[in-house]
Amino acid sequence: MTQGFSVLPVVGIGDVRPGADLAGLIRDAAPWIEDGDILVVTSKVISKTEGQLVEIPLDEPARETAREAVLRAETARVVARRGATRIVQTHHGFVLAAAGIDASNVDPTHLVLLPKDPDASARWLRDEFRERFGLAVAVVVTDTMGRPWRLGLTDVAIGAAGIDALTDYRGRRDAYGNELQLTQMAVVDELAAAADLVKGKTDQVPVAVVRGLPIRTEGHGTGAAELIRGADADLFSLGTAEAVARGLRVSAEVTDAAAFQPGPVTLPDLPFPRTRSVIVPDNTAVAIVAWAPVGDLARAVEVGMEIQRLRAVLAADGLATVWIEAGDDPRLTADVPEGGVPLGVLAIGRGSLPSL
Repeated sequence: MTQGFSVLPVVGIGDVRPGADLAGLIRDAAPWIEDGDILVVTSKVISKTEGQLVEIPLDEPARETAREAVLRAETARVVARRGATRIVQTHHGFVLAAAGIDASNVDPTHLVLLPKDPDASARWLRDEFRERFGLAVAVVVTDTMGRPWRLGLTDVAIGAAGIDALTDYRGRRDAYGNELQLTQMAVVDELAAAADLVKGKTDQVPVAVVRGLPIRTEGHGTGAAELIRGADADLFSLGTAEAVARGLRVSAEVTDAAAFQPGPVTLPDLPFPRTRSVIVPDNTAVAIVAWAPVGDLARAVEVGMEIQRLRAVLAADGLATVWIEAGDDPRLTADVPEGGVPLGVLAIGRGSLPSL
């Protein structure tokens, strides 16, 4: 059980420029740092040290054009867009506003990008403290992000070394004997938020020290990249409007489900107004007979469009479909009203579907 910890600001670092000795600046400003401390460092000073700056014009519209070009370069995919605001996934895998590009606490002619590899930056700074000052510390690199469904911003970890990003409680039991199934605590995110309480956003305090919590004695650990949720587990990979737009595009491409290939269609000798059972391997589906008036090409096209719309709706509800040509099955012909011609049968059941 943790007995408590303290969070201490490191003041006096001053402006950091490309190529600066960041480890030396931190050590000079905080000679009191000791073994076991956790250095929580704002990503902006890491980026400035590494030269992750882009020069942009001061005057509009050239300034906005330059910002747009930088944003495109830093974006792996757009998650959501509302007016001028864009939530994107960066090439690191982070999902945040404007790819983490920042124009604050830097001269107006530059933008600050995120570090190229925040975990590598954390490892480098930790190694510097060990090799130059003989101190065993952990390092957490932070940036400011919003949270879905909650107002306000908070600092989170984008890089880490010398401390495990997650504490996994799965398989342990709580005080009532219940086995924990999903509980994984994002320790480095909690440290990032706690440290920001003493760093602030306008006080030019880019580093804080957390003291009293355990760090790794061997190795750097897996880093903050461990916190990035993979696409297979991401239930909210797009904003609402973007998901709808993608669904509409995919709906136009719905085809026969690969895992729902019917065998011979079995049409029972029952009254057949519009639907009847269709037997397919490992599935029992419903069949809808599509027909149009003889010689009415326009109506036949309309029926085809309605069938495709229906397939899109069914796909959204998790149902697979297969289109079966009518052929010369006399049972179908008998069920079509006089003056009509069967176009085919839409078989409906469970199966694999295109991912929306």
